[in-house]
Amino acid sequence: QAQLVESGGGLVQPGGSLRLSCAASGFTFSSYAMTWYRQAPGKERELVATISSGGGTYYPDSVKGRFTISRDNAKNMVYLQMNSLRPEDTAVYYCKATGGLGTYWGQGTQVTVSS
Repeated sequence: QAQLVESGGGLVQPGGSLRLSCAASGFTFSSYAMTWYRQAPGKERELVATISSGGGTYYPDSVKGRFTISRDNAKNMVYLQMNSLRPEDTAVYYCKATGGLGTYWGQGTQVTVSS
């Protein structure tokens, strides 16, 4: 059974950094594109970063230059390094896997940026 488990969220001051992790199991991780989304209260879920099975990445302008997505296929892990965090980055962050056998979501991890 496919499973994604996020970790690494927490409270950080503006300008600080966090590294989110997503542990995958139950599917062929290396052949799936992996994406981080976030959802703030009262707002729609938005794409934060994506990495293809081949390692290509995409970021929206809102996080470009501050966030970095990476993957370790040997460990079935995907990471999101977040630097220069802003209060508007506060949200629940979700990991998603997309591939030939379907789409899987994690349960999310809360990130709060506040002084």
